[in-house]
Amino acid sequence: MSELRIGDLCPRIPVIQGGMGVGVSLSGLAGAVAAAGGVGVISTAQIGYRDPDFARNPIESNLKAVGAEIKKARELAAGGIIGVNIMVATRRYEDYVRAAAAAGVDLIISGAGLPMTLPELAGSAKIAPIVSSRKALGVIAKHWKKKYDRKPDLVVVEGPLAGGHLGFSKEDIDAYTVTKEKDYDAEIREIIALADELEVPVVVAGGVYEQKDLAHYLAMGAKGVQLATRFVTTRECDASDAYKQAYLDAKKEDIVIVKSPVGMPGRAIHNAFLDKVQAGERFMRGCRQCIITCKPDTAPYCITEALINAVEGNLDEGLIFCGSNAYRADHIETVADIMEEFST
Repeated sequence: MSELRIGDLCPRIPVIQGGMGVGVSLSGLAGAVAAAGGVGVISTAQIGYRDPDFARNPIESNLKAVGAEIKKARELAAGGIIGVNIMVATRRYEDYVRAAAAAGVDLIISGAGLPMTLPELAGSAKIAPIVSSRKALGVIAKHWKKKYDRKPDLVVVEGPLAGGHLGFSKEDIDAYTVTKEKDYDAEIREIIALADELEVPVVVAGGVYEQKDLAHYLAMGAKGVQLATRFVTTRECDASDAYKQAYLDAKKEDIVIVKSPVGMPGRAIHNAFLDKVQAGERFMRGCRQCIITCKPDTAPYCITEALINAVEGNLDEGLIFCGSNAYRADHIETVADIMEEFST
């Protein structure tokens, strides 16, 4: 079925599983997606949070875990394609990219900023920037061509209906959410047109949930889709059962836009923790060296701690990131079920 070719990589099904941190998409989920014919993606965001030394040396724990999780995913992938998602805003971003490249990852996807230095760090791995506008792709492509004589192997277009930290202003999120995908489709077409000139394939992310979304974007000229939220409520997802249950229990009105302490808007499931933050309680207990834009002295809470609490099932003390379609989940399914749906 696949029309998606990422250099010499060709997944059987043109589906990339989006990277979800902290700890939601690790080797278990990524390996299962790769084995089922898609591209499995590990999020490197605080990937080493389970290491006994994480509290004292978070970055070192993370860098050690990058290679370990890639290795475990390979063992599950049955020869399938394994990628990583590394945010440009990550502290010591370059070291994370080098660690993934050294571990032999197939694909490095990078957003939350412009990955201007990615080509010089990625080794033989395929590279894919995440963009939300034609302008951003143009800036990246021009710089990569001039400095490295290289173009992206893939472009991921992420729309405003995505989950977690978002590359849009609150106003843009509200505008696009009201009219769903209609307005943003025009921007996607502009990005695809530029990518076609560059002879680079495009996958579309943000609000993708079912097979008809894939058909919609293929008809527009994309070569595939990236989805994340749908994979949370699978047996193979690395998050706790309580985390998955929060998705199953969520109603549409529970999905809200929050201001992250690192300065970006994000999409999450409303819960008791967000009520406490809204009431002015402060939960800042040390810094885990995650995002360069965080200001620990004034942040209302440590986003790393909140995300770890959530993924481990301590939901009343945790931030539950999600995509716009999280409320649609009504049962636990398998990765194979989802991939079979998208293969038809």
